Amino acid sequence: MFNYMLCPCVYGCGQRGERMEIGERIRALRIERGLTQEELADRAELSKGFISQMERDLTSPSIATLEDILTCLGTDLSAFFSGGESRQTVFTEEDYFVKRDQDRLNTIEWIVPNAQKNRMEPIRLTLEPGGRTMPDDPHEGEEFGYVIRGRITVHIGKDEFAADAGDSFYLYPEKEHYITSQTGAEIIWVSAPPSF
Repeated sequence: MFNYMLCPCVYGCGQRGERMEIGERIRALRIERGLTQEELADRAELSKGFISQMERDLTSPSIATLEDILTCLGTDLSAFFSGGESRQTVFTEEDYFVKRDQDRLNTIEWIVPNAQKNRMEPIRLTLEPGGRTMPDDPHEGEEFGYVIRGRITVHIGKDEFAADAGDSFYLYPEKEHYITSQTGAEIIWVSAPPSF
C-alpha cells in the first residue's frame, strides 16, 4: 500500500491534483549516490527504519525532514519535484549541513552540501581538544586536507603523521585512517570520490 502525496499540498510542486510517490524516487537517488540506508540515515540524523519505511512509502517525512534528506542526497526540493538539476556555485553558512558528534568531540560541516553527486566532497572538520574522527575503512579514491588552525595527527594503518596549522596532507585511503587532535583543530578535508 503506497502512501501517495498530493501536490501542491505540503510539498508544493505546483501540479494541482497530480499524485506523487516520493519513496521510490528517494531510494533511486540514494542508490545513485552510492549510499546505504544506514549511511543516509546517519547523515540525516534519522533512523534506518524511518528511511526504509519512507522508501516503501509507508510513512511520509515532514518538509524539514525531506529537505534534510534531499540535502544529504545532493539536491533540493525544487530540483526533486521538477526533475531538473539546479547547480549552485556559491555556498554560504546557511547552506551548510552540520553534524556534531559529541562522543568523538568533532563537528563536520558539509560546506558544499550537494557534493555527494560531484567528483569531490569537501568538509570543514572542527576537532575539540581530545577530538577524533570515526575510523574510516579502506576505500577507493584520494583525500586532501589543509589544517586551518591547531595541530592534528593523521593515522593511516599503524603510521602516524603530525600536521600543524598551514600544513596539508594527501593520502590514498588504502588502510583504515582517521584524525585526532590533542589541542583542537580546524581543517578543510576533501575526498574524491565523495566518501564522508
